[in-house]
Amino acid sequence: MAEILFSWIDYVLFLSMLILSTLIGIYYGFFQKQSTANDYLLGGKQMTIWPVAMSLASSTISGLTLLALPVDIYNYGICYWLGLPLFPLVLYVSYKIYLPVFYKLQITSTYEYLKIRFDNRIRLLASILFTINNILYLPIVIYAPALALSKVTGINTHYITPTLCTVCIFYTTFGGIKAVIWTDALQFFVMLGSVAIVFIMGVGSVGGITKIWNLNYQTGRLDIPFAFDLTKRDSFWTGSICNFCMFLIVAGMSQGCVQKCLSLPSFKHIKTAYVLFFFAMFSMMTFSAWSGFIMFAKYYDCDPLKSNKIKKPDELLPYYIMDVAHSIPGLPGLFVSGVFSAALSTLSASLNCLSATIYEDFISLFMPKSISQETVSKILKFLVVMVGVICTILVFVVERLGNILPLAMSFAGITNGPLLGLFSVGMLVPMVNCIGALTGGITSLIVMAWIALTSQWYKTKGIIKYPPLPAFTHGCNVTLNALNETISTTSCPKLSEPEEPFVIYKVSFYFYTLLGLIIVFIVSIAVSYFTKSDETLNKDCIAPISQRFIKSEKHPPTYYTIDKAANIAVNNTN
Repeated sequence: MAEILFSWIDYVLFLSMLILSTLIGIYYGFFQKQSTANDYLLGGKQMTIWPVAMSLASSTISGLTLLALPVDIYNYGICYWLGLPLFPLVLYVSYKIYLPVFYKLQITSTYEYLKIRFDNRIRLLASILFTINNILYLPIVIYAPALALSKVTGINTHYITPTLCTVCIFYTTFGGIKAVIWTDALQFFVMLGSVAIVFIMGVGSVGGITKIWNLNYQTGRLDIPFAFDLTKRDSFWTGSICNFCMFLIVAGMSQGCVQKCLSLPSFKHIKTAYVLFFFAMFSMMTFSAWSGFIMFAKYYDCDPLKSNKIKKPDELLPYYIMDVAHSIPGLPGLFVSGVFSAALSTLSASLNCLSATIYEDFISLFMPKSISQETVSKILKFLVVMVGVICTILVFVVERLGNILPLAMSFAGITNGPLLGLFSVGMLVPMVNCIGALTGGITSLIVMAWIALTSQWYKTKGIIKYPPLPAFTHGCNVTLNALNETISTTSCPKLSEPEEPFVIYKVSFYFYTLLGLIIVFIVSIAVSYFTKSDETLNKDCIAPISQRFIKSEKHPPTYYTIDKAANIAVNNTN
């Protein structure tokens, strides 16, 4: 691996992508004036379907999909991909339940909904959860492509990370949502082109799809366990139902998705954008999954990790790319550009959303009502820079915590379940009140943080392990085989067995979001039942399918039309 590095053509392609992204930010920041918060956050509601759809897919995929998903398929099989056939259902549920409410209310921050539906305490709780989730997740998003580029260039990740973040912070800060959407759209096609070309080359280098299928089938990578076991890392249930919940967070209520949908001129445009969103996601994730199968077929008899060619599982894909594609100048640069494009799109979208949420839900509370839109726009840009710097610093912590996909999903599970629960119970269950929602959200957060962090501690100690599927080294050189045999037969002192963790800590991280969701529903409904209140319910805050359950008012409303109010005033005067 060390001898196979980027050529000058690879560097040119990679730098071209970064420069083009920067130029888009310069164009929208300095030549397309965005002086108001509405322009900066929603693009003046004049965005078109194609770039929004591509931006949704690009920011959702991230570098984790391109880097970590193939490695997960390589080690654990097809189960993670099973959530993708359910993605149309995710989009349908989002379109019918969540987005009609957000579009009706026309709010900049999705968490403003929780203030309207409940009160400001719930909004602040959700905003804090969202901020924590992104600050934990974004360093992982940044680290993934930095690791890939480090392996193909020999440049230390500590130099790559600040460079990546600086470019992204620049075009997000000055270009706003327009720059984010158009760079995302550009970066999506870079990603799709790179994974498609590498897929085609990989199939050819292994010997065809039939051989790839047979080798993966023989080693259990196409098996789908149907037993409902919460402690099993991969199964039909983790791949389908649990991924359904995680996708629902992204498509139904994430600040980034809702903000981009609200930038479209009308609600009907969202439906078309979502159809394109599905096909884009399906293509990218299927190519990524097949990359995992191809890598296993290629290294079937000489696993790079076991043969010490790489040090971490997350280095597998960069190793494979340079191994397969280095003979064609520019192809490795194209692929790494795709990985960086995925990371930049996710990072830029999240920075833009975080700035909106932090301002709307925290800072605006202390701002005078007379504050100008131009001043608000400057504050939003400053927030983008600050959050970007914090996430860059946290990358140096993330690189010491283990494999990136399980780490990302474990951290996300702490906050995703409570967030999904609060929005869902608010829109679907009219009887839930403020006390119930607040109790349910806090309870879910405490329980999921306790489970996730304790489980992660056991994993770092090696007490909880997820053994991968079989990988072999019988095709490596004789010296390596002899070394492995010596290591495996050398006697080691027998250590005492570690204490068995309580079963709740062994629950698969895939279930975290679903468990958090269930806790919110159970607790919030139960508490609301015993703490009935006379809170005013805004019908617009309830999803259309649940509005039939709203109890009719026993007393006439206290507000009147202008004509009726005038008649009452005249009659009272007389």
